[in-house]
Amino acid sequence: MSVSLPDQVRRFCAEVAGAARWVRIDPGRLGGIDPGPEPVLDPARHYLEGTREEVAAYLLTLDAINFGSGWFPTLRKPSGLSGYYTISSALAKRSRAEGPWPAEELRLIDTPTVARTLGQDPSHDLMKLYAEALRDLGRFLGDRTALQVVEGARGSAVALAEELARGMPFFDDVGFWKRAQITPNDMALAGLAEFDDLDRLTIFADNLVPHVLRVDGVLVYEERLAAHVDSEEVLPPGDQEREIRACAVHACELIAGELGIPPRALDVMLWNRGQERRYKSRPRHRTRTVYY
Repeated sequence: MSVSLPDQVRRFCAEVAGAARWVRIDPGRLGGIDPGPEPVLDPARHYLEGTREEVAAYLLTLDAINFGSGWFPTLRKPSGLSGYYTISSALAKRSRAEGPWPAEELRLIDTPTVARTLGQDPSHDLMKLYAEALRDLGRFLGDRTALQVVEGARGSAVALAEELARGMPFFDDVGFWKRAQITPNDMALAGLAEFDDLDRLTIFADNLVPHVLRVDGVLVYEERLAAHVDSEEVLPPGDQEREIRACAVHACELIAGELGIPPRALDVMLWNRGQERRYKSRPRHRTRTVYY
């Protein structure tokens, strides 16, 4: 029997964490994590009040461009908004005014249109990548709506994640599949779908949850890696960045087991906590990638 996508993530991350040279998990700190409130999607910074069809299209479109944290310090951000919320809010504003883009428009979307929608400079590298990602989404949808894609998973979050990973290159984050997994979770949080296997998902490995775990003492970086991250220099893809994400996934599996909550819920709780000043005041790793 083939191994499911989330279980592939668990195996991969456990192996990386077990052999890690740059990052270690402090087992003594695993039991002291207070994850915070139950996970929710912010209704002011997301478009959640439309029809089921519109909200599904908004969320799938947002998840298609839910990457670029390595570039976020260079974005134009309204006061008080993070890079992610800058993007989610701008896309929500567009959806409220004009509705989400249909698949036929996504297939033809260009960089200036994306930049104008998001309030960014069209010469910014991320806008070109976002346009490419949205064209991929349009091709992936074909004649289907976003809600039909969700319903086509027949109540399986894993099946939806696996289809996304197969169907779009920027979702195929081998070993982690961050955005492929976060999409069914977003759909569930928005009340658009019920998945029998939702709790099989892992955390959605990015650069914020590992940072929260580092600030809280769960993850400990080797001295040179810590100095690099603290200097706010871009961290290139490779062993160090892979270990940060893998150790975060493995640590959250252990923490979730201690707390008796699903890893996917723990992820959103820790991510939301990462918006607090004490986490924002310290640098996190920044890697320029299409995967998170």
